[in-house]
Amino acid sequence: MSVHSKTLLAQRFLPLIFAILSPLVGRSACGQVVVIANASVKSADVSNADLRDVFTGTSSSLKDGSHVTPVLLKQGMVNDSFLTLYVGKSDTAFRANWRSLLFSGQGVMPRTLDSEVAMVEYVAHTPGAIGYVSRATPHEGVKVLAVR
Repeated sequence: MSVHSKTLLAQRFLPLIFAILSPLVGRSACGQVVVIANASVKSADVSNADLRDVFTGTSSSLKDGSHVTPVLLKQGMVNDSFLTLYVGKSDTAFRANWRSLLFSGQGVMPRTLDSEVAMVEYVAHTPGAIGYVSRATPHEGVKVLAVR
């Protein structure tokens, strides 16, 4: 088989393979990230739309009226997974959106923490705080919100 034939074959089948595997990877990553909130947040669950609105600065409360303040991880796989799955943006696009809000005077960049341990600690002690960590990270002292 020539190099040209192999290239054509790859161009035809790689998108198909990606389309088949993407939902499986997304579900797997989704199960690895948990949304956490301070105990003061009334809700036991949150919609994907609510998460997107809160984390993009469109809203500062959940549908049940709970006022929330988003908290971010500085970087890493958990951060990237959360932003992709629940906010629908890459880290770069997400931060560009916030810079735009900041410079237009319409918002203040959310607090950004260096580690998941710091995230759990901050959310546990800050009324209204909402964030995310890996399921494997100990998260005692915070409420885990089911995402619907």
